Amino acid sequence: MNIDQTGLQTAIAKARKGGKEGGCPIGASLIYHDGDEVYVLGAAHNENTQKHPNIPHAETASIQDAGSQKLETFQKTTLYTTLSPCSMCTGAILYFGIPCVVIGEDIHAEGRVNIELLRRRGVEVVLHENEECKELLQKFIDENPKVRQLNDKPELYPRLLEREQSQVWFNRPP
Repeated sequence: MNIDQTGLQTAIAKARKGGKEGGCPIGASLIYHDGDEVYVLGAAHNENTQKHPNIPHAETASIQDAGSQKLETFQKTTLYTTLSPCSMCTGAILYFGIPCVVIGEDIHAEGRVNIELLRRRGVEVVLHENEECKELLQKFIDENPKVRQLNDKPELYPRLLEREQSQVWFNRPP
């Protein structure tokens, strides 16, 4: 199994775990790679429907799972996520200087804006269109329509692409 398969399969396993716990099945893994040295630095799943406030997203939780690391360590990682990152997770990716994000699938509108923002800020973004990622999320959406309605309000999304240069919370240079 190559590094991308390992990273995405680890994220999918975490997504399945989150789904079994009654949450939104989104998972992420942070893979460290430097030459021949490759290992999972952190991995987690969304807990934003199980916990409040709605902050524990898979991407930020996988960064937290990595523990205390120097920022240079994150610059030698790839973040694998089963769904395109939200605005908060995009900010964390940029803050920690993660150079590459591999996305299992991209079906929610906000994520597309964030993919473009990541690319404009120099992050390599790879979209896999993984069927298992799609099926996991679609099943959750079908079984939990009210949760989807809460997240389907594009008028609430920040206009990141229009004002990205003035965002204080992205305090890393482009």
